[in-house]
Amino acid sequence: MAALNLSSKISRIVDSVRRFALYCWEGVWRDPSNHIRVKILKTLNLSVRTFLDSDLQSRAASLTYSTLLAIVPGFALLFAIGRGFNLQNLLKDELFKFFPAQSKAISTATGFVDSYLKQASQGVFVGIGIVFLLWTMISLLSQIESNFNQLWGVRQGRSIYRKVTDYTSICLLVPVMMVCSAGISIFMNTAFNTVFGQSVFSPVASFLLDCAPFVLSCVAFMLSFLLIPNTHVKIKYAAISGFICGIAFQIIQLLFISGQVYVAKYNAIYGSFAFLPLLLIWLQMSWLILLFGCTFTYSMQNIFHYTFTEDVSNISPLYMRKLTVVAAAIIASRFRKHEKPLTQGELSSKYDLPIRIVSEIVSRLQEAGIVNFVILDKSEDYGVAPAVNLDRFTLGQLLEAIDVHGRKDFVPKFNERYTQALAMVDHVADSEYSAASKILLIDIPVK
Repeated sequence: MAALNLSSKISRIVDSVRRFALYCWEGVWRDPSNHIRVKILKTLNLSVRTFLDSDLQSRAASLTYSTLLAIVPGFALLFAIGRGFNLQNLLKDELFKFFPAQSKAISTATGFVDSYLKQASQGVFVGIGIVFLLWTMISLLSQIESNFNQLWGVRQGRSIYRKVTDYTSICLLVPVMMVCSAGISIFMNTAFNTVFGQSVFSPVASFLLDCAPFVLSCVAFMLSFLLIPNTHVKIKYAAISGFICGIAFQIIQLLFISGQVYVAKYNAIYGSFAFLPLLLIWLQMSWLILLFGCTFTYSMQNIFHYTFTEDVSNISPLYMRKLTVVAAAIIASRFRKHEKPLTQGELSSKYDLPIRIVSEIVSRLQEAGIVNFVILDKSEDYGVAPAVNLDRFTLGQLLEAIDVHGRKDFVPKFNERYTQALAMVDHVADSEYSAASKILLIDIPVK
């Protein structure tokens, strides 16, 4: 009997664990609750799915290739600006400090840079070299922005003018910030030694200065997530992702530093280019961290966008029709009660409707001329309001508008070939519209 009870308990525990795992992987996306536990589970779920997403791996590989093309011109621009202030050696030291795992790659790249700058300062190559340098850097930055915008679902990127001005500013500001960082480190170190000497504060100061690369990495990731996407990103989510990615990046650095001891055998295969395979792996891992952080930021800010993801992808036309009627009735009801128009996100959260469905419905209704976007007071957000006379607009008109909206009559000789069949379809539709025309949209009860 005791053995039977133990077996029954184990079976119940296993069953509970299986149900919880299924909920965490699939069921959580059908849970519209805004509870913190649900949000955490959705964020973790999406993070794992994103990291395993093959599309993210492909993006990282593409950026790795672009980085290889841009690395020498990028360093050339960095050192050219540094030489203007006689700070090229300081910049080189900062690079070794920020990327200790790639000291060999940096040494090789700086050798190429010296040759590049010598050639670029002679004759007609000056103009060609500068154009190629700027094109390579702008192309890489444009590709980064394009990937970020796609991960955020932003269709409209920056204009050509903004790309040129913003990217040129970045290229000029990065070396200046690196010089400032090095100057602050030197100043702080000197100040601590002068004031405290070799007292107990020296180890503390040394530890704080050693943490500078980690802090700068977190800040760099945060600014990337905040500024690169061509949309509004909340700073708290960018900061959280920046901190997590900063930790991951430092771990990658440590792994590569310690791992280089065990890959000495590559020297016999690759010779002086033994650092190259490690550089490629390191670059892809770094880009993967950056892209993952971008998606993680998006998921935290818009986690409700993924609710009912799989159900929405396979939604039936009839159910979509019902949701459209309900959403239109809600918009009309709020207008009749003189309530403030809601944004798409507010419609989704207040009425427990999937945001992807709300976005599609509102887009179709706007294109059909039934709703419009209005600017809300003291806000940059847009609310959804009716664009028709609700005292006369019926359910039949709504159904007819959403049924006929879109491209039609493009199949050659379709109407002539299937005249009788189409007449039967039109008869059924006309009957439905006629019956629904007796119901005003504002009379449909919604809460």
